[in-house]
Amino acid sequence: MKKATSKATEANDMRPEYDFHGAVRGKHYKPLHEGYSVHIHRRDGTTEVKQYVLAEGTVMLQPDVREYFPDSDSVNSALRSLVALMAKMPRKAIGKKKRQSLKPAALDRGHTRPAGV
Repeated sequence: MKKATSKATEANDMRPEYDFHGAVRGKHYKPLHEGYSVHIHRRDGTTEVKQYVLAEGTVMLQPDVREYFPDSDSVNSALRSLVALMAKMPRKAIGKKKRQSLKPAALDRGHTRPAGV
């Protein structure tokens, strides 16, 4: 049987040099889609700061999903298949406006489909 530990016990196991008194949880949290900076500290004492912003339309996949969809082509292929299935669903399941926007011609807007789809 596994021994239960409390938060107080875990806190007491901390080394004295790890002092989090006055710390604020999430102080530096900022959603990635708002952009981020990378500070590169060089040996000569200079620091280079690079700003990065995700391009509009960027989609981030969770690690468990990434196992099945390793690249853009696999994600797009799966989503096109899903959209095609949604277009075949009864009108009660999805609204009439949504159904009209899911027609196959709307899928091709300049994108090529992978072979076999």
